[in-house]
Amino acid sequence: MRLSIGWGFLLCFIISACSKHEQVTADPTVQLIFDKDSVLFDTIFTTQGSITKRIKIKNDHRHAVTISEIKLAGSGDSPYRININGVNTNSATNVPIGGKDSLNIFVKVTINPNLKNLPFLVQDSIILNTNGNRQVIQLSAYGQNAIYMINQTITQNTTWNSNLPYIINGSLTVKNGSSLNILPGTKVYFHKDASLNIEGNLNITGALNQPVLLCSDRLENAYTNEPGQWKGLYLSRTGNAIIQNAIIKNASVGITSDSLSLNGKPKLLLSNTIIKNMQVAAYIGYHSELSAFNNLIYNCGNYIIYAIGGGNYNLKQNTFAGYNYNFPRKTAALTFSDYLSSGNYNPLNLNLTNNIIWGNLNNELEIQQKTTALSQISVWNNLIKSSGNTFNLNNNILNVDPGFISNELENFELADNSITLKKGINLTTDANFSSYLQKDMKEKKRTFPSALGCYEKN
Repeated sequence: MRLSIGWGFLLCFIISACSKHEQVTADPTVQLIFDKDSVLFDTIFTTQGSITKRIKIKNDHRHAVTISEIKLAGSGDSPYRININGVNTNSATNVPIGGKDSLNIFVKVTINPNLKNLPFLVQDSIILNTNGNRQVIQLSAYGQNAIYMINQTITQNTTWNSNLPYIINGSLTVKNGSSLNILPGTKVYFHKDASLNIEGNLNITGALNQPVLLCSDRLENAYTNEPGQWKGLYLSRTGNAIIQNAIIKNASVGITSDSLSLNGKPKLLLSNTIIKNMQVAAYIGYHSELSAFNNLIYNCGNYIIYAIGGGNYNLKQNTFAGYNYNFPRKTAALTFSDYLSSGNYNPLNLNLTNNIIWGNLNNELEIQQKTTALSQISVWNNLIKSSGNTFNLNNNILNVDPGFISNELENFELADNSITLKKGINLTTDANFSSYLQKDMKEKKRTFPSALGCYEKN
């Protein structure tokens, strides 16, 4: 009964759009005009619906026409659903369009799971019959099966691989005493506002050609670089993480950490990883610790790194690019402080060596100290965008463009004439040299004096 009433309203609406005296042509040569004759949906995870796409159907004739039938070829068995000017249906008959007028068809797809690991093609078509003319609009979508994690808790050692992607909805918590190991090529997608909470151990071990991907589950082009689609990773008081060869993008905060390590393991060791398009910051640390080598981090809303309340930060051969394509940022890309609040101070142990710290603002590095007691600050051989002379020593280079190949195209490798070439201090005696610093982000062997940042050029 509801469908009949709905169609009654639809037909009244369409008919009222045509003058009572408007001539309806039966000319068999009349062809409707489509603003698109095919619709392709980006990869859609099974059981999750797509965005809705619009098709505009125009009658370019001076007289009205009647579409004798609009239907999905797959009818009720189709994974697609259409909406004609506000009414959901699989088919409609005798639909008029006034002269030089148009109507809208909206299309959405929901794909059922099957046994396939790789993306699979799901097709259908919309058929329109007008004055004996048959016209077809092709519909195509790639479906992808996935493993769904909805507000789950990991209580034992668990390994994820690249066979199927993982979809996190709500929160996923790795409990203390347990480890989540994520292998090369694994894709982890987060639904809106989802998060990964680490109370135990997180070990992400991607590879150069098989990075681990952590991003939003919206794969349509419109969401490719949209920040703030999921919450991010959170390291609790008991949590530890090693993240290598990963891509983390489009969250609110990439990684948040609120304490020092309790067990002698690195609180967070980050290497050969790209973090980008964060709504607030790539990393926020509250009296915490971070060791970061060969990382590329850029396009973050307020900060790339915001580390307050003291802590331990060892950052070498990273490229921090404070280019903000989506945000009116006013704060230095890298901000460190030894205090959390008035009267709450902790030692700040900071080592910045062989990094590029650059961006849109006049000052992209700020180190705030309320007290110098027990703090150790070492800033050597970096290229820094700075509004003062604080860092004009220790072989740092101030306010000279690093010469990225194209920051607009997100290519932060170095041009042949970059001032950063052969400016890096020798790190062969560094405790992390053989494990993380011997090669650059693309596994190119580093020769000293090295180029600054995460990319070597020799």
